[in-house]
Amino acid sequence: MSAHFSASRRRLLTTGAAALAGAVAAPGAFAQPTGARVLRIGNQKGLLTLLKGRGTLEKQLAPLGVHVTWTEFPSGPPQLEALNVGSIDFGDVGEAPPVFALAAGAPFVYYGQSVKRPRSEGLLVPKGSPITAFAQLRGKRVAFTKGSNTHYLYVRLLQQAGFKPQDITPVFLQPADARAAFERGSVDAWLVWDPFLAVAQKSLDARLVTDGTGLVGNRLYFFTSRTYVQHNEDVLRVVIDELNAVDKWVEANRAAAASEYAQLWGVPRDAVELVLSRQQFGIDRISRATLAEQQQIADAFLELNLLPKRIDVAQAAPPSLG
Repeated sequence: MSAHFSASRRRLLTTGAAALAGAVAAPGAFAQPTGARVLRIGNQKGLLTLLKGRGTLEKQLAPLGVHVTWTEFPSGPPQLEALNVGSIDFGDVGEAPPVFALAAGAPFVYYGQSVKRPRSEGLLVPKGSPITAFAQLRGKRVAFTKGSNTHYLYVRLLQQAGFKPQDITPVFLQPADARAAFERGSVDAWLVWDPFLAVAQKSLDARLVTDGTGLVGNRLYFFTSRTYVQHNEDVLRVVIDELNAVDKWVEANRAAAASEYAQLWGVPRDAVELVLSRQQFGIDRISRATLAEQQQIADAFLELNLLPKRIDVAQAAPPSLG
């Protein structure tokens, strides 16, 4: 397992390094104003998308002389690889990817966290499927993104059902490919997060078997590199404050937020309304208590031999946490 893990990591790093080299070679790629401080943000379809669309972060950071760039990713693991090869400084990620990144030696630290959002990920089956519980999936194929938040939900569902890993065949796919497999019927179920979850419910009439309630916290985490936080914590504080302000605005203005998100994400408004109806709100700096939650996740993956060694999540705390 350790050798496979290392080989996989080398492949990911080689791919990421090649992509970075190509981006740097391209005219204007990662162009930075001379003498300016820079914040390179990686984001998924989520709160950071709204922040990007509004342009308010750039205004908040202008007094600090900070230039902001944005790159969208399909999920958390590629974002953490991008941080590892030095192409971004900050990003958003679910609760499992940081654990795998730490095990792979990525030089990142947790900086921010959302409240728990267990209803924002879940297990889908196709319309007409006889499956009504995860325990009925023995011997079946379940799609999810390896190393993502849904990977941990998968582990918890296995534990709840009393299954061994070999009782189900996992199919590791990014959301777009997983949806295609789900539509073709080549997988029996799909574990995914919002907004992909809501879009599948609305556009495919997929049925939600269970969400993460009572099983996972499903927090959203905001990460940075150890080097970046050491020199730019004033920038990061502004980012977290602005994320919380926008998140609280969404909570108080869901109808307007649904319209805004629908346009930014390129998904139907009714799907966004479903996303917001089950989301919890609030962004804050990372806490010791939450890092302890992450340690529990790391230990669960280690028990299943999905990590090559035990990791100490507390080592990924920002220096200012004490």
